[in-house]
Amino acid sequence: MAEELTPETPESEEKPIKQRKNGLYPGVSDELAANMQSGWADTELRDLRPVAQASHTAARRAALSARFPGERLVVPAGNLKTRANDTEYGFRAATEYAYLTGNQTEDGVLVMEPRAAGEGHEATLYLLPRSDRENGEFWLSGQGELWVGRRHSLTEAATLYGIATGDVRKLADALTEADGPVRVVRGYDAGVEKALTDKVTAERDEELRVFLSEQRLVKDDFEVGELEKACASTARGFEDVVRVLDKAEATSERYIEGTFFLRARVEGNDVGYGSICAAGPHACTLHWVRNDGPVRSGDLLLLDAGVETTELYTADITRTLPVSGTFTDLQRKIYDAVYEAQEAGIAAVKPGAKFRDFHDAAQRVLAGKLVEWGLVEGPVERVLELGLQRRWTLHGTGHMLGMDVHDCAAARTEAYAAGTLEPGMCLTVEPGLYFQADDLTVPEEYRGIGVRIEDDILVTEDGNRNLSAALPRRSDDVEAWMAQLKG
Repeated sequence: MAEELTPETPESEEKPIKQRKNGLYPGVSDELAANMQSGWADTELRDLRPVAQASHTAARRAALSARFPGERLVVPAGNLKTRANDTEYGFRAATEYAYLTGNQTEDGVLVMEPRAAGEGHEATLYLLPRSDRENGEFWLSGQGELWVGRRHSLTEAATLYGIATGDVRKLADALTEADGPVRVVRGYDAGVEKALTDKVTAERDEELRVFLSEQRLVKDDFEVGELEKACASTARGFEDVVRVLDKAEATSERYIEGTFFLRARVEGNDVGYGSICAAGPHACTLHWVRNDGPVRSGDLLLLDAGVETTELYTADITRTLPVSGTFTDLQRKIYDAVYEAQEAGIAAVKPGAKFRDFHDAAQRVLAGKLVEWGLVEGPVERVLELGLQRRWTLHGTGHMLGMDVHDCAAARTEAYAAGTLEPGMCLTVEPGLYFQADDLTVPEEYRGIGVRIEDDILVTEDGNRNLSAALPRRSDDVEAWMAQLKG
């Protein structure tokens, strides 16, 4: 990786023939400075069309405007974070910002300015303009376009996103001088927050964050399409993994992680969260993302992974697969119990149902299995009342899904966990059973077996639709699918 070309870090040991003092380019010769200022073609893009979701982001901004009339609303994208020295972590725009604009560039800020007489808001998207070649930013700044690539001009961005644009470098001063009530989404841009220090309160800003979280509970048509894409790509990623299980056995869980990641980068933006590639007893660790363990024939592989699309919508799917291609009798018994619980949970997902109904339905099945197997004393009602099944079921049965893998997390309890399902909501149904390797309360043959099955379920007008149905779930179908892919 090349170092930035600055007077302090020249590209090579060879020095320029003559260095002159230059106000704009200290340590750079006048000749080089003049050379770098000229001779560049006009690359302005003039045949652009609005991005596919422009009409949807406009409708989302309109709903936000209606909720906070007469108030200035500030929603930042966030900034680059340094990994080491002059290298940064990959940037992922703040969900609230991307949801309202469709833009994903660092340092961007959406400002919604209230119109006079409370008649809605004027939206402005503040962005970095094209690199300036006159002052040297183009080639001397570490974020200049010569180093990191061309960015859209403000005119181009206005066309793409259907929003008026402004130079973000002038925004802090404008916010400092602005009057009237203002709210900001916190936690993404310290510079913006500093400019608003005396104008905002934590309580009012939290109300904005909560509204934007709850606004995403019901997905529009564009969002459903993106979730369908994410699930389709994820299904192909799972197929990729099955095809290389023999190579994973010769290496480690990281071969599985890398294989899935390739699909995510080729067909999307990234993985939507750290892939869980848990083989053997690692399947009993809910968030096993180290992925450095062995993959052995005879064990189960719990693969929990999701492709994030280029528009930042993620799938979240789990399959538990026999590495050898065939379940043992005990593995099948446990797997089929989880499958039965998931079927009960999915059946409970429908308009008008309580959000917790699908969790309760799945837990009831699993509690019954644990009583049937003699692992906990019944009856089932007693087990559920005391929560005794939770030693082995561990987690809730699902969560909302969208631009974040645990979407809408800032929503109020009454709107989410204690709320009612509506058409357009998308959630996961993911029951599991986990018998820890050191759990002396279960027979030895159970220990180290973990099973989870997870699908992405869209609430429809008349029930639900499984967006990840392309991946088989029944144990017999899983074996047949694996045999076909490995064959």
